[in-house]
Amino acid sequence: MEYRESACSADFSSQTARLTVGPSDGAGRESDSVSLREIDTENLTDYDMLWWHRRSALDEAAHDALAVTGPELLAFVESGGGLLLTHGAIEVAAEIGIESHGPDTIERIRGDSAGFLVSRAFSGHALFDGIEGLRTEGTPTGDAVAVHYESNYPRDGDVFAASRIDGEDVPVRKSILHWSVGDGRVVGVGHGLAGIDSDHQSMLLANVKRYLCGDHDDPETVGRPKGRRELQALRDEVPDPNHRPAYHFTPPANWINDPNGLVQWNGRYHLFYQYNPAGPYHGTIHWGHAVSDDLVTWEDEPIALSPEPDGPDADGCFSGCFVDDDGGPTVLYTGSAGQSQLPCLARADNPALTEWTKADENPLLDGAPESVDVFETINWTAEFRDHSVWRTGGTWYQLIGSGIDEEGGAAFLYRSDDLVDWEYCNPILTGDWRKTGPIWECPELLQFENGSILHVSDYTNVWYFSGEYDEEANRFDPDDRGLLDHGVFYAPQSFEDESGRTLMFGWLKEDRDETSQWDAGWSGAISLPREISLTPDGQPRITPADELTQLRGTHHSVSDLTVEPGDSGVLDGIEGDMLELKVTFDAATAGEFGLVLRATPDSEEQTVVRCKSWKRELEIDRSRSSSSDAASDTPEVMPINLDDGSLTLHLFVDRSVVEVFANDAQCLSTRIYPTRDDSEGLDLYASDRRVTVESLDVWEIEP
Repeated sequence: MEYRESACSADFSSQTARLTVGPSDGAGRESDSVSLREIDTENLTDYDMLWWHRRSALDEAAHDALAVTGPELLAFVESGGGLLLTHGAIEVAAEIGIESHGPDTIERIRGDSAGFLVSRAFSGHALFDGIEGLRTEGTPTGDAVAVHYESNYPRDGDVFAASRIDGEDVPVRKSILHWSVGDGRVVGVGHGLAGIDSDHQSMLLANVKRYLCGDHDDPETVGRPKGRRELQALRDEVPDPNHRPAYHFTPPANWINDPNGLVQWNGRYHLFYQYNPAGPYHGTIHWGHAVSDDLVTWEDEPIALSPEPDGPDADGCFSGCFVDDDGGPTVLYTGSAGQSQLPCLARADNPALTEWTKADENPLLDGAPESVDVFETINWTAEFRDHSVWRTGGTWYQLIGSGIDEEGGAAFLYRSDDLVDWEYCNPILTGDWRKTGPIWECPELLQFENGSILHVSDYTNVWYFSGEYDEEANRFDPDDRGLLDHGVFYAPQSFEDESGRTLMFGWLKEDRDETSQWDAGWSGAISLPREISLTPDGQPRITPADELTQLRGTHHSVSDLTVEPGDSGVLDGIEGDMLELKVTFDAATAGEFGLVLRATPDSEEQTVVRCKSWKRELEIDRSRSSSSDAASDTPEVMPINLDDGSLTLHLFVDRSVVEVFANDAQCLSTRIYPTRDDSEGLDLYASDRRVTVESLDVWEIEP
């Protein structure tokens, strides 16, 4: 099939479709080919739809033509017309005002096999009728131009599909795009028409023709901006009932990572979070938003912060925090543009915190402190991001995560009188790269009456340092360090609520491969809220928030139960994939013992929470958690304190999430991915000697 730059018409039937397919559609039906400069714009209403295909990027002549015909094309769409833009013509959307954030990748592909990677959230759309699966394989393209949104995300449209290049998923190359414009529709196909097999090509184009000519209504998932109804529709499209948590917060669809901007404001809890609306992978980061009255039931709100074209956050609005500026709700966050990461500020325009205005002064700093040899990488001119802000008297203080070359991770301290002009002070603390990593992310200082905690994230672990913060010297003096959680818990953030509690949320990372995450249509979860404080001897005390008891349903309880080695079926009749458990063992000399979670009747799949008393160690054995090769099966391990002779475990099981609290002091969070629907069994076991279960309570969760 030969393509030409055109805005043409072809009768696919006597009454409806107007579609340009070049000189022939391959079935003997003729079509017209009209140069953009030759269009009679007064007759555009004669057409149901227009197709513009370009074999190259827009040139000066195309720009000149658009200056004349662009308003007419936009009016045609707004009045109900359909517009298909393919390959080089994708740029037209931004040129004529359909899209405010243009594509950032335009390149020639020569010989690559170029297929499509369809979004799970939109796989049921009419554009993909008859196309099975989420992947279309390609054939060699020859010489073709490809236009993608790569670092950018279309500000005004939806991403229906990304790319498959030479048989590999390339989710960052966003390729099939959709815009709702007035009463009309626009579809963009950035690559692949010359690279997918003819059957898929014909099917896709036929679907586009029917859709743009009005044969199908859009589902509620389509269109921007998205409010609660549209976000709920996205959730409904990606249920993943075996793995998607039911009472942990997860994104409506696509990607979630760090919790941000946590606050209780006017009585309501607000959870902002790192969100990629383009797909279940890290990229094109926005701030998602959810609210709750009770820390348990969450409602989606529209996206709070989006990258600004040509702004200091053009490539992403990364992690930050909330502050109350004398009654004015304010957030500081990291703006990403090119290889720079710099602090930015935004202020809320309404009490619901759903509308924000970014400060004209952004970015608030020109760069990392020049007096320090800040760690650099191939991605960033300085590893310098994530913000923790507090006020003492009339002075604001801010921590920014970073690293010092050949020393280790660092938390840099700044001060300000107005949240806008910041003065560098010094590193509040610097680590040893061999022990706590070369870079620290998401630093946060928590101050209590009997001491302080500074916690940082080093890409893998969340380290805490307990000790004293010297306000005069602006230094943190640690007495001890350890891990806040020994599993997949990462990038936590805390806030003090109206009752005076310090509550913490963290990101629970996925532990299955990227292909499985794409196929599921969502990625990542937020931990349950944890209350954190210091014990009298200065150690962290971590417990689940009391509000979680609202989730409890049917209750099972046993006490003074003896489990002999080899016993099984001890808890027959108690099962589920959404449970809360609290169990106390007489553990000092019990050898190996524990619980079996999410087990199938034949034990093909099961997860074992195993205590080894002689090693003072708790292990979550995932070697048989899943029959899928996509999930990690490595064990998660943490030390436990058995000095008083007993062990109390408080567990929350939520489909693919397991959170364990041990003696209100240690935490271990992990992910499991059972494939069988009958992976719901629960049991106790002892390995080499009898163990006494002093008490066991199990609640079936009703989210």
